[in-house]
Amino acid sequence: MAVPHQILIVTPISPVVIEGCGQIAPCLEASRDAVMSVEADLSTIRAMAVWDCIVDAAMLDRLPSLELVANFGVGYDKVDVAAATARGIAVTHSPGVLTEEVADLTLGLLLMTVRRLGEAERFVRAGRWASGPFPLSPTLRGRRVGILGMGRIGMAVARRLEGFGVEIAYCSRSLRTDAPYAYFPDATGLASAVDTLICLLPGGAGTRHAINAEILERLGPTGLLINVGRGSTVDEAALAEALRAGVIAAAGLDVFETEPLAGGPLTALENVVLLPHVGSASVHTRAAMGQLVVDNIAAWISGRPALTPTPESQAAGLLKSGLARRDS
Repeated sequence: MAVPHQILIVTPISPVVIEGCGQIAPCLEASRDAVMSVEADLSTIRAMAVWDCIVDAAMLDRLPSLELVANFGVGYDKVDVAAATARGIAVTHSPGVLTEEVADLTLGLLLMTVRRLGEAERFVRAGRWASGPFPLSPTLRGRRVGILGMGRIGMAVARRLEGFGVEIAYCSRSLRTDAPYAYFPDATGLASAVDTLICLLPGGAGTRHAINAEILERLGPTGLLINVGRGSTVDEAALAEALRAGVIAAAGLDVFETEPLAGGPLTALENVVLLPHVGSASVHTRAAMGQLVVDNIAAWISGRPALTPTPESQAAGLLKSGLARRDS
């Protein structure tokens, strides 16, 4: 007799998750489309592992015994946390383990953008060096850098920036006593005070297009925008126009409103560096993220508290199996 599945692994996802969950309890691997099909029997699923997957109310309703959604990634804007909470379903994510990797990438993207390294590399490959030197670039020297979103990653970025001798300021929901930098309560004030803006905001309705035409204009013609948070936080149409018109000098983007990015006005511009959402994409860090997903599910199945519940799940008291409550 077949053993009922307890864990749903929505594919594609890291092999670390698949292998690790397989050692905890019987697992079912399925795509989101398969999960939503009427033939799928999901009545015994208690925990679900997901990555870059829309988890909405309709999907949750397909899983009548679900207690936990374990998200692979620190951002979980594709998971309808409100719908999960209303059903007594906890949500976990993977903060901490990717902090240093994303901070490293942020500084690399900043350097690529300000020193025009992507353009310089293309200049060499195109055989243009023989015709003369690459044009001089701007510099980090004397820049004032603002960090929009001062969480774990923001603090790690700030520590790295200190080594470059730049002025640092930040904007977050509240003043941090452990951040010895100038604080601004809103993005407009921050953008007015700096010429380089690093956006680390999470996604969601509350941050959509937080970087708009007004913010870009306040950065000025030598301004730089770096976005490694979520693509939805930047008005890409306004950004493309600002880059074309010289409202700001350049931008470096690792995230986009629609992913994967396939064409569009940004790809035609030389003064923007485009990366394919690789902030945490190293072998080491993705393995650590996968292991945290596994560890959260293992804790939950065994009746121990989840390791990294989202703030919403913490506020609702959805911390371990047996405490979950499901509205009738």
